[in-house]
Amino acid sequence: MPSLERLLGGPHRVVVVVSQPDRRRGRGRRQSPSPVSEIALREQLPLLRPERVGAPEVAAAIRDHTPDLGVVVAFGQFIPRRVRELPTLGYLINGHASLLPRHRGAAPIQRAILAGDATTGVSIMRVEREMDAGAVALRHEIAIGPEEDAGSLAARLAIVAADALAEGVDSIAEGRVRWTPQDDAAATTAPKIERGESRLDWGQPAAALVRRVRALAPFPGAFTLLDGQPLRILAARAEAGAVAAAPGTVVRAPDGALRIATGDGWLRPLRLQRAGGRALETAEFLRGRAIPEGAALA
Repeated sequence: MPSLERLLGGPHRVVVVVSQPDRRRGRGRRQSPSPVSEIALREQLPLLRPERVGAPEVAAAIRDHTPDLGVVVAFGQFIPRRVRELPTLGYLINGHASLLPRHRGAAPIQRAILAGDATTGVSIMRVEREMDAGAVALRHEIAIGPEEDAGSLAARLAIVAADALAEGVDSIAEGRVRWTPQDDAAATTAPKIERGESRLDWGQPAAALVRRVRALAPFPGAFTLLDGQPLRILAARAEAGAVAAAPGTVVRAPDGALRIATGDGWLRPLRLQRAGGRALETAEFLRGRAIPEGAALA
């Protein structure tokens, strides 16, 4: 977790860490701590791992450490008022992965790619009852690469968030922070990705389908059905050109590469994964599982 590492390396003391409870993770589904908890344990920091951060005993435990300020990053639980106002300064700040008020919600990175945004960034804001609606102290903007997927963008934004949070904490500690209310009229929402959104609709234009592939990679992954079985497409490129075949039809390009007819143009898959298999570059995938000319994807 770059944000916690960055704060630990700064001038302000981290007095307590609050993270999610240990969960079953990985292929073996073994009980293990979150990445944040692992850092806290390594550094021998006081660590709370509550099922409900709003429980009275959790607030009491945090209060025992007399924090001046709370810093939140992708915590994943609703934080009640008793906890939001607990620090000496009376508030928490959050590093949100969008340029607020655009993309308030649980999936700002994926929604930015789906929307075709050219830029995104991180906003440092006060945590309020309404999701991601608090006043903003600063924003750091970055460009979204034309072929960048959600995984690589999230990794870059994690570094940006760490720097922005450190800057925000410094400005608060030095008394020079300036809070700007958000323009609610300009707000857009970024709800979590639902299962149905992962399925590709081949009647859509190739450019929109490629954005969906990028937005859902590496997880949960955009998918289609081949012979009734899910086939994940984890990277793809859109190609212009007239399409005579029905949307979803597999056709070989003049260079022999696989391409799929869409509602406007062609989608060329670059990385594929079948259920229970590994993610493979398309050429390697086809050596183990042929997809014949004329196959219909649904």
